[in-house]
Amino acid sequence: MSRGLGGDQGRPEAAIDGLTARTFTIPTDGPEADGTLSWDSTTLVLAQASAGGRTGVGFSYDAHAAEFVVRELLADAVLGADALSPPATWQKMRAAVRNVGYPGVGSSAISAVDVALWDLKARLLELPLSSLLGRVRDAVPAYGSGGFTSYSDARLQQQLAGWVEQGLRNVKMKVGSEPARDPERVRRARAAIGDRAGLFVDANGAYTRKQALRLAEAFEQEAAVSWLEEPVSSDDLAGLALLRDRVPAPIDVAAGEYGYDLFYFRRMLDAGAVDVLQADVTRCGGITQFMQVGALCASRGVPLSAHTSPAIHAHAGAAVAPLVHVEYFHDHARIEQMLFDGCPALVDGALRPDPDAPGLGMTLRERDAARYER
Repeated sequence: MSRGLGGDQGRPEAAIDGLTARTFTIPTDGPEADGTLSWDSTTLVLAQASAGGRTGVGFSYDAHAAEFVVRELLADAVLGADALSPPATWQKMRAAVRNVGYPGVGSSAISAVDVALWDLKARLLELPLSSLLGRVRDAVPAYGSGGFTSYSDARLQQQLAGWVEQGLRNVKMKVGSEPARDPERVRRARAAIGDRAGLFVDANGAYTRKQALRLAEAFEQEAAVSWLEEPVSSDDLAGLALLRDRVPAPIDVAAGEYGYDLFYFRRMLDAGAVDVLQADVTRCGGITQFMQVGALCASRGVPLSAHTSPAIHAHAGAAVAPLVHVEYFHDHARIEQMLFDGCPALVDGALRPDPDAPGLGMTLRERDAARYER
């Protein structure tokens, strides 16, 4: 039962009195593919938590099954909990999925709810989420991300050049579907952006170790590529460490987007597998664990890059000192702007959370979202 606002200690207090989950599937604006997968739609699972007359929103990019996890496994752990203590509720949610497994769908469902709980707390306290978490920066540098292997060369060049025109200082393309053709695609990408921005490539684990080493050398020599993401599977920590030691010095090796718990990130760092660690707030356990990943990076002196979900990462990234940038992923930036009002603005190559709007500052546009609901 809600205690309402204005507790005994003069602070707003409320018990969580509502939790809902909904699923939306949005078609892509064209065929999309990377080095190991192709798709024509993206699914967003939305969680909404309420207390004290306020509602917080959170979401994850996952399968429809995550909605079932929220409804059937997490609701009992969340309802009645203190809305001002998201980490305590996170522990209850983690226990609730013990028998079905935490990594994967379980973690993504928890992530969506955890983001909603932090958004709710910030709204109850009438603070932007970035302020509640404790900002270390007012704006979070972003890099443009897309350049799918399914794109024609013309669309690849147009998309990357367009981001540079918007002020993004780095852009990323997918590679790996046709390794023999990748050097030419990368050269065309560099021709489109000139020397105005850094060029990143993401293989999504498509290469063998020897392929990755050979192509990394070609990418750096012919197109000044400075970022090589998942050149081999992110589960091949020895392979990532080998490549990190041997690729040309200007290239940073990055991985970590499929991390669901702190043990995954610690193993990756212990192996010396990456120059830059990646983490995704909608997979790794929400705001609660994303902040802990940031602390883990700080303790090792390793930079952190936020994977996709730019609207949420704009707030979380503003509060994590080791963070270097957030991925302004074509699909997610498009979907968030289609479904929500109040997404953080992209200004001069950085995402800037609204300093006056409580929480994430985002509101679902019901009329627009309804057509995509499952």
